Amino acid sequence: MTIPNIELNNGVSIPQLGFGVFQVPPEETKAAVKTALEAGYRHVDTARIYGNEEAVGEAIAESGIAREELFITTKLWNDDQGYDSTLAAFEASINKLGLDYLDLYLIHWPTPAKDTYVDTWKAFESLYADKRVRAIGVSNFRIEDLQRLFDLGLSVPTINQIELHPQLVQRELREFHAKHEIATEAWSPLAQGKVFSEDTIIAIAKNHGTSPAQVVIAWHLALGNVVIPKSVTPSRIADNLNVFDFSLSDEEVAAITGLDRGSRVGPDPSDLN
Repeated sequence: MTIPNIELNNGVSIPQLGFGVFQVPPEETKAAVKTALEAGYRHVDTARIYGNEEAVGEAIAESGIAREELFITTKLWNDDQGYDSTLAAFEASINKLGLDYLDLYLIHWPTPAKDTYVDTWKAFESLYADKRVRAIGVSNFRIEDLQRLFDLGLSVPTINQIELHPQLVQRELREFHAKHEIATEAWSPLAQGKVFSEDTIIAIAKNHGTSPAQVVIAWHLALGNVVIPKSVTPSRIADNLNVFDFSLSDEEVAAITGLDRGSRVGPDPSDLN
């Protein structure tokens, strides 16, 4: 089994299927990440606000896997935005992870009412220039947030990690990403299981002899999304990776995409400040 890579706009490759640890308690994170790495995942996504960066770092250190084989992402929390505070927060995160560099650093939310993400992005550019991080990106940014960076002559993010699943396909934003060579990464890719009861997904899973979760992950991969499902159950961790021995037809991909109803399971980026 080989997980495909997507090349970001700065030439860095990111594994298209990774392992997320959102809402995984710190005391369970180490075991979950170790299980994921043993199963074959090489891309792990965490964040300062999750409170489990240290546990992720411990799992990495004990894995015996060469650092260059891993792709590690963390995110800057809203309270740390601003130029100097971003640099300090980066040092805190990388120390908790026990790493010399990050593969990807993301601004977690644009928090538009605070209006600090421009200075934050300039700090990200400094970290990238200093080779402390291999790629810089954003999370939950809207078209207007991205356009503002462009209008100010700042660098184009390599990736935007957004809520994305069959009930929220984010077509307009994904098209904007494609136009500007920004990779799309999906958080809550399974909508916390809310899409598993969709008749379309159940029928497609039955057709392929797979689970609804595997069908939805395969849909993300077919769209070209980077996807980071999470679980603490070893069997599900393995199952979420076992999606490369079947392919969805164009008609099946279109049918799943047609389930879009603009339904979020998380906050709206316009309102979270």
